[in-house]
Amino acid sequence: MNRKTLVPAAALGLLAPVLAACGDTESGRTDGDAIVVGTTDRFTASEETPAPLDPAYAYGVDTWNILRQTVQTLMVQPRGEGEPVPEAAESCGFTDAGNERYSCTLRDGLTFADGDPITAADVKYSIDRARSLKADSGVSALLSTIDTVETQGDREVIFHLKTADATFPYKLSTPVAGIVDPDDYAKDKLREGFEVDGSGPYTVDIEAENDELVRATFTKNPDYKGALKVNNEKVVMVSFDSADAMGEALEKNDIDVMSRTMSPEQIKELSGNADDDIDLVELPGLEIHYLGFNTEAGPAKSKAVRQAMAQIVDRGELVSKVYGSQAEPLFSLVPASVTGHSNSFFNKYGEPSTAKARALLEQAGISTPVEVTLHYTTDHYGPATKKEFEQLQKQLNDSGLFKVGIEGEPWSTFRPAELKGKYDVYGMGWFPDFPDADNFLAPFLDEDNFLNSPYSNAEIQKKLIPQSRRQADRLSAAGSLTAMQNTVAEDVPVLPLWQGNQYVAARGDITGTAYALNSSSTLQLWELGRGVSG
Repeated sequence: MNRKTLVPAAALGLLAPVLAACGDTESGRTDGDAIVVGTTDRFTASEETPAPLDPAYAYGVDTWNILRQTVQTLMVQPRGEGEPVPEAAESCGFTDAGNERYSCTLRDGLTFADGDPITAADVKYSIDRARSLKADSGVSALLSTIDTVETQGDREVIFHLKTADATFPYKLSTPVAGIVDPDDYAKDKLREGFEVDGSGPYTVDIEAENDELVRATFTKNPDYKGALKVNNEKVVMVSFDSADAMGEALEKNDIDVMSRTMSPEQIKELSGNADDDIDLVELPGLEIHYLGFNTEAGPAKSKAVRQAMAQIVDRGELVSKVYGSQAEPLFSLVPASVTGHSNSFFNKYGEPSTAKARALLEQAGISTPVEVTLHYTTDHYGPATKKEFEQLQKQLNDSGLFKVGIEGEPWSTFRPAELKGKYDVYGMGWFPDFPDADNFLAPFLDEDNFLNSPYSNAEIQKKLIPQSRRQADRLSAAGSLTAMQNTVAEDVPVLPLWQGNQYVAARGDITGTAYALNSSSTLQLWELGRGVSG
């Protein structure tokens, strides 16, 4: 198989989880010349997650991969690196020196896919709706710096912020800020099921079985007005129940593109085999993985226990034995390639040391071995997750200081249980909402955080986060960003493990793969086209 040249970060964004679903392995060729994308991600519409595709609720790259194609936002992240640019808006910008007043003017003639005109009032309705519903997914926290939303005429929207927020344009590019039709989305309740309506580059037809999304067909929206160039007429996303089944479908030409999540073994094979017409594109990664702790329950309630685990875990060995060259050890929540990164965990703990971990536990008067269960999701972050947690279990148990068990659950039950605080220690991944250090810190440390974590640090929430957001020049925010990372290393409410590269495999006649992923790791299906093989 023919491996393409590695794509630099400056040229594109990253790979992402795609849609979610069950194991439909039927050929996409029933849809004519549609480009067919395979994935192993899955999500459900259930009693606990009844509205997976409502912009006011959805908070995952899998669901955002549906919404980014169908629901327009005022701003959009560009093809490569850089600040967001106007999308549904004609222009946007701060109108005061303090970065507390942000104004957008809509494009003229915008309509929803059903023909209804889009006005500034619809934008205000959409933003206010997401803020007031305050879904338990935590996505509304992205809009937490908004004080009020004002309209002037049919095309101007003005956001008055509670405090300066240099990252606000990025937040307006995320699906929670998507523009929805008040006729389709009630003000006081979430829209249940899989229906999606918007004004984006595509309309979507979703097939579900047993409350699981199994297939999504995206058709080019002829009435779309925005900044994006759509290079195809139709894209079909099909979910598979395993990476192996997805790979077989690509080999048999039943799908054109294989996205998240391939196994490490598949990636290695694709990288080294030059006998086929399948191209593997490797992209720099902003995906991070970490252990989360319920700091008010069980053994994780003790900071000494959390610090001891941080002192024992050998990230280099973990990455080498599970992911190889496809990942790198991570010593902070902020990835090494992001402005403001600091190796805070390495600076504090140095090399893994059982002796140092034992001293931490003895000083705190904690008897050993400490019994703890590590929980992980079996179907959300790829087939190597179980092997990763077996390696973590072995490292901790080999120290003699811990007696560790591991338990895996499907994402549909794992995520609601995590949000309810049912796990003392659990494994999670994070794909950024936007490529700024703020988005690797605030979602975990601010009020109404993504994990629903009980951990709270007043200096971080009241001083350091607001201080960092006041700096339009992100290099100038390094002091407050570093202080937050150092506090995380001291208190260990989360334990960073690794950051990964991202991959997409495609048949040789598919074009645009280098731009099919943005810097927040979500798909940009409009970039894909069908061209000349080779």
